[in-house]
Order: sequence, then C-alpha cells, then structure tokens
Amino acid sequence: MKAIVYEKYGPPDVLQLKEVEKPIPKDNEVLVKVHAASVNYCDSTFVRGKPLVARLWSGPLKPKNTILGADVAGRVEAVGRNVKQFQPGDEVFGEIGGCGLGGFAEYVSVPENALGLKPANISFEEAAAVPQAAVVALQGLRDKGQIQPGQKVLIYGASGGIGTFAVQIAKSFGAEVTGVCSTRNLDMVRSIGADHVIDYTQEDFTQNEQRYDLILAAAGYRSIFDYKRALSPKGIYVSTGGSMAQTFQAMLLGPFISMTGSKKMGALPARSNQKDLAFMKELLEAGKVVPVIDRRYPLSEVAEALRYYGEGHAQGKVVITLEHNNKT
Repeated sequence: MKAIVYEKYGPPDVLQLKEVEKPIPKDNEVLVKVHAASVNYCDSTFVRGKPLVARLWSGPLKPKNTILGADVAGRVEAVGRNVKQFQPGDEVFGEIGGCGLGGFAEYVSVPENALGLKPANISFEEAAAVPQAAVVALQGLRDKGQIQPGQKVLIYGASGGIGTFAVQIAKSFGAEVTGVCSTRNLDMVRSIGADHVIDYTQEDFTQNEQRYDLILAAAGYRSIFDYKRALSPKGIYVSTGGSMAQTFQAMLLGPFISMTGSKKMGALPARSNQKDLAFMKELLEAGKVVPVIDRRYPLSEVAEALRYYGEGHAQGKVVITLEHNNKT
C-alpha cells in the first residue's frame, strides 16, 4: 500500500510517499481502508520533533511511528477474531493518536475502541475532520469548562480546527457564544452560529466591560492574566491549544490561580474515547455541528498540507483525501 513515511525529524520535506506493507489486523483490531484523514497539531510537531518535549511521545532521536495521521475516516476491510463492534463494509471514523497514528496511508489497523460508526449524513472528508478537534472542544467545554445553558462563552481562536467545533458545540449546549478571530474569518465564524464576533486585530476583548462565564482558548497567545481579567467572578478558563507559552501558563500557573480565588483556570488533558465520538456523531447527524474544511490535499501532497497548516491561517480543518481507484 501507499503511505507517507518519515524516518528522521525535520521540515515537511522529510515526508516521502512510499510503498509499505499492508497491515494485518490483530485479534482486537479493525483494518480500515482509509478514505480521508486530517492534519492536527501533533502531526506538525512530530514531523519536526519540536518542541523537544514532543519527542517524549514520538521518539528521542528518530520517529518510532513512521506514519503520521491521527484522524481517519474510511471503510472496514477486515476485523480480528475478537472484534465485536464492527464488520467488513462498515463506514467508520476515529482518532488513532493513542494507538500509534498511521492515518496518512491507504490502510491502517487499529483497536476497535478507537473507532465509531461514521455519521450517515456527512462525507468521509467531513468525518475525518471531526475526531480529535471536536472531542478536544467537547471535553474542554463540557468536562473542564462545565458549560451551562445561558452562559456567556468566549472562544479564542474561533476560526481554527478546535475553535470552529467549539463555537458550534457551545451553541448546542445553549450558550451565548462570542468568537474571537481575525478580520478575514469574521463572516465564517458568524455563519457557524457565533452570537458575537470580535476581530482581535481591531479590539481587545479583555479591555471591554464584558465578562465571560467560560473562556476556551484554542489558538494564539494571550497572557493567562488577560484571560483572568475577562472572566466573571466564578468563571472558568480552559486552554486547549495555541502557543506553547499559552499552554504552559495554563498548566503551571492555572492551578495556583485556581487555589487562590474563585476563578478556575487550567489546561485540558484531552483523552479520545468512543463515548465522546458517539456524542459527536449525534450532533453531526442532528445538523447541530457541521465540519468546516479549508483545503483538501491528496495523499501525495501531505507535506504541502502540513506546510499550509503550519502557517496558522487555516479556516477549520485541512483534510487529506485518498483515491483507491477500486483497488483491493
């Protein structure tokens, strides 16, 4: 089968399209013919091996998993003898980052608990855009953020992969949503349901009089003390992405701030699971969430897709499409 392989760290140019052995599913695994995958932050960091902390997962000197790709959507080709949930022909999607990646390939074999049935009303490309970003947004808002109907919720980085899902998920919970993004993304963020939009190039959301019950930071960088100032007295701030400085401030300073006052601040240790994937499937099938896809690239152009993603200007998700041409 064809796959995008990298054997050393570096810029996206180190990625190569190669013929590799097609995987054989183990007893508890499902072999998926991949129809689409999507690009995530982990792909961008693992290919470069930077920041160096990424190598705790990807390997200290060279990659231990040579095929990237955490989000997949496709059709079940075969199942191991202990698999109970799926059968050949099922359309599935899932986040496979916790079981070795491998989505940038024509086939991948993964444990059945990494997958869910694909929503019937969306394409493989749309389904591939969902698993990691949507589940991070869901867990950040519902679990860490304790979102409630009627709350004022601000999404910082509302036009990115996590942000576009966060806006729509927050609306589905009955919140009043403000999205922060750049000028060119204002109309798009409005179109996916934001009640208010703030152009961060023109207005500083921390300087107006509005206070928010929940702030989810999905991109960019603002000081944790800026976010604190914009919270209501018992507000919650959750960092799910953005610069390393933003993430580390939430991890290191957040617990201290939370202990010394009524405001709660911290980072989300997201964990993909079937239950949340099924929750997202319901929202997608109900039309309450619609994946936003900026660009699609063929498998052979994963390096270019990663370069574009790395520029940080994608509206929603960057998707990889695979053409099997009816091959086995």
